[in-house]
Amino acid sequence: MRAWWFISLIFIAEAAYAQSNFKNIKILERTGLGYNPCEPSIAISKKDPSYMVAGAVLKYVSVSADSGKTWQTKKMRSRYGVYGDPCIVSDENGHFHYFHLSDPTGLGWGSPWILDRIVSQRSKNNGKRWSRGSSIGLNRPKQQDKEWVCVDPINDRLICTWTQFDKYNDPSPECQSNILMSMSQNGKKWTEPIQLSTLSGNCVDDSETTEGATSDVDVNGNIYTAWSMAGKVVVVKASVDKNGGIEGFSEEVVAVESGANWAFEIPGLGRANGMPILKVDRSNGPNRGTIYINWADQRNGENDTDVWLTKSIDGGKTWSEPMRVNDDGPGKHQFFTWMDVDQQTGALFIVFYDRRNHSDNKTDVYLAHTADGGNSFNNIRISTSPFDPTGSSFFGDYNSICVEQGVVRPIWTRNDSGVQSIWTVLIDVRP
Repeated sequence: MRAWWFISLIFIAEAAYAQSNFKNIKILERTGLGYNPCEPSIAISKKDPSYMVAGAVLKYVSVSADSGKTWQTKKMRSRYGVYGDPCIVSDENGHFHYFHLSDPTGLGWGSPWILDRIVSQRSKNNGKRWSRGSSIGLNRPKQQDKEWVCVDPINDRLICTWTQFDKYNDPSPECQSNILMSMSQNGKKWTEPIQLSTLSGNCVDDSETTEGATSDVDVNGNIYTAWSMAGKVVVVKASVDKNGGIEGFSEEVVAVESGANWAFEIPGLGRANGMPILKVDRSNGPNRGTIYINWADQRNGENDTDVWLTKSIDGGKTWSEPMRVNDDGPGKHQFFTWMDVDQQTGALFIVFYDRRNHSDNKTDVYLAHTADGGNSFNNIRISTSPFDPTGSSFFGDYNSICVEQGVVRPIWTRNDSGVQSIWTVLIDVRP
């Protein structure tokens, strides 16, 4: 029996009798004054999966040296300020990189230079200490927002994509948003940004805005980036030469033709984010080379939000029809999705909020797993109890998940009587 099937069967067998009995771990919660934690990101060291780093809005950074059983939390600082949208990755050397938005004056939205760049900070000692911060994409007075980063394991570099606003939240028709990309070998020096989008969006921060860019690298080092605008999900391929240099960019390919409006309303929560997450299977499993995109939308109606997956097996030229990830009946909400691929096996893990078990705003956390390239999904409730986000001040735009060497660590926000906290669950599918 192949290893990837063995791992899949272990996971499914455990889930059959351990539904909702996975060990939930509280990483942090707000204490005293300060911003409610939300929009969590998590990374597992590629050198040693015992080490993990998590981040949350507005400035939280949490570290674990025991595979996520216990955590220590502090506030991030940088020479350019810290203003949310945390994204954390581990490079091939096991160094952690924490990306976030900028607030160079410390005045928040009262500053004319708020969001003037993306900031990159590196830790060589598993999150104990961090660099002062490197600048990405400074282009005043334009604003840089909603970054995400992937690690190129072939050419050992960091790839950052984000949205550049002419002016954030400006409704004027001449105001534009575009997708940019920059790269770095070490997280210190970054290349001059390249504009990937040829069709600009508005600056209102809604479904007509070009936003939500995520990237990944295929087995040959080519870079794929997906983002949303106007109900479509588009993909651009950056081809690389034998030395890892960029040879050129493809035209935008439409992976999802319609219905993928990323900004929608969830009862009790307000606007939720259904932006796409792109991942590539680089494993030696049967689906090696497959490119996946995961997102959420309301194509089935405002009372029926669903989680979706599409895939390409020909290098991003053509894409499958959307496959529904949540396996419940119609009429319930599933939202805030995120995905990762186990590069040892090719198995996909997708985390999302789910209200299938409730008639009100109570919310569970589910994990969907597939070992057959998305042809079928196993949905498992991983939160030990539901929560109700109604009345929360701000719940952010996303959750996250990281899978490394069979170690699966989803991360999410919950709200209990007005107290927001960040959680993970201990899932180990190593044989």
